[in-house]
Amino acid sequence: MKKHFEPVGCDVDLATGAMTNATGSYEKRLGDLAGLYGDEAAFQRMRVEWGDKVVYAVSDFRPSDRAGDVIFGVTRMVPGKVGDEFFITRGHIHRQADRPEIYYGQKGKGLMLMESPEGETRIVEIEPLTCCYVPPYWIHRSVNTGSEELVMLFCYPADSGQDYAIIEGSGGMRSRILDDGAGGWKAVENPNWRPRDEAALAAVYASSKKDAA
Repeated sequence: MKKHFEPVGCDVDLATGAMTNATGSYEKRLGDLAGLYGDEAAFQRMRVEWGDKVVYAVSDFRPSDRAGDVIFGVTRMVPGKVGDEFFITRGHIHRQADRPEIYYGQKGKGLMLMESPEGETRIVEIEPLTCCYVPPYWIHRSVNTGSEELVMLFCYPADSGQDYAIIEGSGGMRSRILDDGAGGWKAVENPNWRPRDEAALAAVYASSKKDAA
């Protein structure tokens, strides 16, 4: 008789972002995010003030990495800005780029910044009870635009993988999310962004073809 995985329940503490029965976790401190923000001078000043403070933390449950299974977890990001730019995650596209992802807002206020390989930008605002669908082939990055911690659940196919280099290779994402000075946010063009060449685009779309072969 085939042995099945045991069902599992995981509780999320909204005050801390911790998840019970997690199989893994990691933290990103301000120093780990060097090069992500547009105002480098403001970042260096903030590093002196913040030291090794955590900007965001992730706990997840990974039953396997097999196709047909899922990975889920919770991400918690503290509020803050580097200069006028709100705190962000590193962001990624899935290594198997045709895999989608779901985010579900539980606490705080933020947004999902998304970019197609060709450079189109889409933004979905996230609050408690917002369910955000990130379609296949979209680069995505979380942004905390509120005054309290942003806590979100996420879920994606277990064989997705992550590719962080696609953002670095283009000088960052095409848009940056800044404080608009009126209690909200605005998206501005990243002057360092570079369009991906044909070889980079072909590599993204070939990733799913290799997986299907």
